Amino acid sequence: MPANITRQEFFIRVTLVFICLGFWKGGLNLFSFPLLGIAWLLDGGLHKFNQTIREPFVQAILILCTLLLLGLLWSELPEDGRMKWVKYYFLLIFIPFYSLLNKERLPWVIGALLTNYFSVLAIGVYYWFVMGDQGVPPLKMSYLSFSAMLGIGVIVAIYLACLSSSVKLRVVSCSVALILLLVQFHQNSRVLLLATLIAVTVLIYLRYKMEIRKLGGIFVAVFMITIVLASSSSVFQDRWTRIKSDIELLQQGDYRSSLGYRLAIWDVGLHGIAERPLLGHGTGAPERYFERTIVTYKNGIYKNLPEFQETSHYHNDWIEIGMHIGILGILALLLLYWNWYQIFKKNQLGILGAGLLSYIFLAGLTDTFIIFSKIPILLLMITAIAVSWRRFNLNNHYQRTA
Repeated sequence: MPANITRQEFFIRVTLVFICLGFWKGGLNLFSFPLLGIAWLLDGGLHKFNQTIREPFVQAILILCTLLLLGLLWSELPEDGRMKWVKYYFLLIFIPFYSLLNKERLPWVIGALLTNYFSVLAIGVYYWFVMGDQGVPPLKMSYLSFSAMLGIGVIVAIYLACLSSSVKLRVVSCSVALILLLVQFHQNSRVLLLATLIAVTVLIYLRYKMEIRKLGGIFVAVFMITIVLASSSSVFQDRWTRIKSDIELLQQGDYRSSLGYRLAIWDVGLHGIAERPLLGHGTGAPERYFERTIVTYKNGIYKNLPEFQETSHYHNDWIEIGMHIGILGILALLLLYWNWYQIFKKNQLGILGAGLLSYIFLAGLTDTFIIFSKIPILLLMITAIAVSWRRFNLNNHYQRTA
């Protein structure tokens, strides 16, 4: 133990490091999350909660989670134990994690999160390049989760390249972004890749919108890089080719494809929201609603879909939350996204916030991104670290100029 810190402080720092290193491994979360709560209490979290709850983003998290809890009152008891909706409560991790960050702990947390990210990246690259596999099998991480992680890394790296005054940091950040984008082009995820490219475009536009010549040059460079990466990826070309076969199946009235399944489940989900628009069908009920409704809905044209894919969610953040808790849930999710952007903006990180939130929004149109494996935890950690880092730097600036 370093001589200049107390045992309590050392425990808090080790806990923060542990959660940053191990959140991808589900079994470790059984220990790391309770430890985070204990560290928060030891650090006076309850006494500081009055200050923490003043943050609108924290309020939005609590509102959404409270509505989901209340939604159990008009839901049915689960018959099969499927409780994927519990992942919404991962959002609550932001409260103790953000509260615990200070200037001295921040380097520990940044180092641990970077170590975690690049370790997972290295394993994923090994399985892609050497084993010809997708995702990160040792962590039971699907190609979708891995692609989502890569997209987040690309956005953060491009942001650092755009805002840095150091040429070396720009070169390093652009190189990292290109490597991550190369790997993402070789993962079987069309929508997440598209969301990454659009989010990067939004970020670059916001950064250089007043510098037209430079903006045009960067867009041309990004377009050329995208064409080169797309033409070099057989996986990417295969996934886009499948769109044609999916459309052909739809024309035959067969919804047993990636595209067909999504269209079908969105159709049933919107029908379900229309039935109970205000409060939804209750927290935990949407999966059973789909399987029960497709037997008779539209003369049973979707009744064979559970054989194609097990029903677990509605492949859309807005339909998913609307099925659980109706329009109230949709408004709560909208409030969450708005305040998520605002916490970046008020700390002079609006461009990064716009990039990340556009990515979250776009990815959530075809998947339940907000409860997507451990991706929300990564995003919450990045948010807490970026905001805290910026706040401490601003405080130092004000102290020097005072």
